[in-house]
Amino acid sequence: MVRPQERRRLSNPPFYREEFEEAFRFVLEEYPLPRRALALFVPCAVRKPYSASPSHRIFRAVLDRVLAPDEYQLLVFGTCGVVPAELEEMYPFAHYRFMLGAVRDSRVRRDFLEIETDRLARFLSATRGLYRARGAYCIGLFREAMERGAGRAGVPLDLLLPSAETIARVSDPGSPFPAGSLACREYTAELEEGLERLAVRVRRGRG
Repeated sequence: MVRPQERRRLSNPPFYREEFEEAFRFVLEEYPLPRRALALFVPCAVRKPYSASPSHRIFRAVLDRVLAPDEYQLLVFGTCGVVPAELEEMYPFAHYRFMLGAVRDSRVRRDFLEIETDRLARFLSATRGLYRARGAYCIGLFREAMERGAGRAGVPLDLLLPSAETIARVSDPGSPFPAGSLACREYTAELEEGLERLAVRVRRGRG
């Protein structure tokens, strides 16, 4: 890992940087992830730490209404790699600023998709026996990377939200971000309903 004296605000894009690959390998190979009934993947945020983001506060509030803290592992993914939420202040996860949605360079977007697909596949493979069920809440390239990563690892997702139908209903083709925000009411309501159903399955031992 990077020594404290070497810490600095990192330049874009983070997924190319060795610091993030080193941190990902630490999570994968050294960090003792606890066994949980459910793992939920949510996208990273521009604001750091991630839990300070308005969107992440909403996600966590939904989780707290549905699940007990010892029932789930919250995992942040995206341009940062894959980060257990409790490590959000670890370097380099709290030391970069990047917004993939603002990037129009097709090469950078393709590179992100391949790099994050690979990291998700590696993580899902390595944690195959840790969780009874897995869910992801994401749109856009993050969703594509998650679907590809799960397919590459051969580890299916038990929940993938928002649904395609809800995304289509919410989408505004004229907006800079056509699929909207994951914090919008339509999406978060579906997340809460989906988690409630999955929680029932997992608690009954069918997850």
